Order: sequence, then C-alpha cells, then structure tokens
Amino acid sequence: MIHRHLFAAPAALLIAAAACAQSYPSKPIRYIVPFPPGGGTDIVARALAPRLLETSGITLIIDNRGGGGTVVGADLAAHAPPDGYTVFMGTNTSHAINPNLPTKLPYDAIHDFQPVTRLALIPYMVTVHPSLPVHNIRELVALAKAKPGQLNFASSGSGTPGHLAGLMLNEAAGIDMTHIPYKGSAPALTAMVSGETQLIVSSLTSTLPLVKTGRLRAIAMSSLKRSPLMPSLPTVAESGYPGFEAITWFGVFLPAGAAPAITAKLNTEFVKVLNLAEFRARLAEQGAEAAPTTPEEFGAFVKAEIARYAPLVKKSGMKPD
Repeated sequence: MIHRHLFAAPAALLIAAAACAQSYPSKPIRYIVPFPPGGGTDIVARALAPRLLETSGITLIIDNRGGGGTVVGADLAAHAPPDGYTVFMGTNTSHAINPNLPTKLPYDAIHDFQPVTRLALIPYMVTVHPSLPVHNIRELVALAKAKPGQLNFASSGSGTPGHLAGLMLNEAAGIDMTHIPYKGSAPALTAMVSGETQLIVSSLTSTLPLVKTGRLRAIAMSSLKRSPLMPSLPTVAESGYPGFEAITWFGVFLPAGAAPAITAKLNTEFVKVLNLAEFRARLAEQGAEAAPTTPEEFGAFVKAEIARYAPLVKKSGMKPD
C-alpha cells in the first residue's frame, strides 16, 4: 500500500500538469512591455500578438510600462502571480545590462523570472539630425573631435543598449559626446526629429521609417554586418573600428514559479509564430531576425549576456534613471 501511494503522487502531479496545459489559458494574458508605445520593443510585441491569436487562440493584452530603463515593467512582472496570466517582454536592458548596474534592483533577473523563449535580434543604426553636417562615421568623429562635449546623443534611458552603444562609440573613436536620456525610444526619436538632440544609436526597427522619410540621416549600422534593408550603408566596424557591435534582443519571460506545463505551452505557441515564414518575413522587413529557443537555451543565453555586459557596464560607470 505504501509503494502504491509513492507512485500515485507523481502520477497525480502529471495528470494535474496535463490538465493545466489543456485548460490554459482560459482568459487573456497581460503582456508587459517595459517601454512606452512606438519603440522597437513595442513594435515587435504588437506584431506578435495578432499572429499568436490566429495560430493558438491566445489573446495578449499589451501593457506598456515604461520608466527606469525597463526597471518599472520588470519589477511589476517579477512580482506578478506566477499563474501564466502575466508575461514579460524582456530585453538585454532588463536582463543583461541592468543586473550589472551599481545599484540594487527590485528584481533578480535570474531568480525572479522563468525564461520562455528568445524572440528576435535587432541591429542598431547610427543616425543623425539632417542639420548635422556629417554623412558617415569619419565625418562624425572629425566634428566631435573639433567640438569636444558639444555634440549630444539621445537614448531611451540611462543603462539602455542605446546609451551603452553611444558610450562604446565615444570610447572606440576617442570622442566625447554628451548623453541625453529619455523615457523610451519614441520620446528619444521625437527629440531627434525636432533637433533637440543630434545623434542616436537605436534599433533599425524604430529608426528606419524616419530615415526613409528624410527626417533622420543614417550614417552607419552598428551591427557586425550590413542590413539587407540598407545594403549600401556601411557598418561602424567597416568605417575604421573593427569589432564594433551594438544590437538588441527580446524575449518572453514568466514570473518565477510558473508551472512547467504553462512554460512549455507558451514556448510551443510563441515558437510556432516565430517559425512562420510570413512572420519571419514581416520581422525582416523591419530589420529584425526571428531567433526562437527552448526555455533552457534562453536561460543559458541570458546568463551569458549578463557576463558579456559586465565589464562594459562597469567601465562605463552607467547608472539607471
């Protein structure tokens, strides 16, 4: 009788897990995006939501929670009930850069989250206001050296990939541009278009429409290779700074403690969308590359990214908003 109970307990758990997967989700899922509407992260999330509804019947309700360089949104997600009805759009800001900042976060990037899948990789582009008399990296560097501290660059917030990319450009070229942080990509780009700031290193997804309409001028890609969308635009690495790379990534996380069956269900459904040729093409049109993983692969990737950013963040002296 004792042995029967020993076997019955795991069997009951398996049955419960299967039932959970079959009935989940029974209502819309809140999808926390840690930036205001309009930025690259938000664009990917809003492109994903309707396709997920079509392929699986899962409804995502986008909840934009900008502020604190993703800290506001990440904190909210980390402390949400782990019932599968809150998911988080994590980025290299929330899960690789912020953990290395010299301040105590209200969340732990590893222990407070359950990785589901990486979503996409997006290259960054260096763009300037059209009034700035530069058309390539060499001209930018020459002007910045002639006017140390007088040129400024915008970012979506202190401690974000755009902030780090601007500082990387400063260091690589031996120049001194002043950082101007904003509360999200959209406000930063608005400042760029108005001429309030002069340069930004931001995702291709969010800046390309402004370049196409002439409101901003692209001078280089900050990825290691050129973008198919801008094949004539050289990279920073090609322009005299070998190895220079600044990109961003996005991924889906659940609060820690979510049932394995829920994690598996969401991974299956998100990856299904990411593997659709139509969806991949749509991402590619915006400069993004679909990059799905298993939960385990994504967890290992996040840990590797934290380690990769550690020396960069420490050297930069960055602090969050």
